[in-house]
Amino acid sequence: MSAWLIFLIVSVLFFIAEIFSPTMFFLNFAVASIITAFWGVFTENYNILIPIFCIFSIIFILFLRPLLNINPKEEKTHNFESQYIDKIATATTDINYYTGRISVYDENWEARTTSEDVPEIKKGSKVKIIRHNDLTMFVEKKGKK
Repeated sequence: MSAWLIFLIVSVLFFIAEIFSPTMFFLNFAVASIITAFWGVFTENYNILIPIFCIFSIIFILFLRPLLNINPKEEKTHNFESQYIDKIATATTDINYYTGRISVYDENWEARTTSEDVPEIKKGSKVKIIRHNDLTMFVEKKGKK
């Protein structure tokens, strides 16, 4: 079997492995295999092709993987100013640190208090939205300083 075909099959296997892993790790090897398969068209010498595969694998792991890393270790921060911050809403259920719902602008949102120490906010109370994180609003009882 031709060397280029072997590296092409290896590339497909790495792509399949990448589909089942969330790490963007096997993609580096898949791309290195494709490049090596290209070189395999010109030579059948594995003493040349395997070092090419290793060198490109290392290069892609060091330089490409950090660019493709979609799950960084740092905590996610939002760079937008939410239209809901400092707005007054109505509690549609009792709200505590673990569960609750509010209504603002005729929209229904998940809501939480800012910490476990804050007393539960009763249904029907007016609340002020302090923070907006994804689909959850963090609130405090209106009038609290």
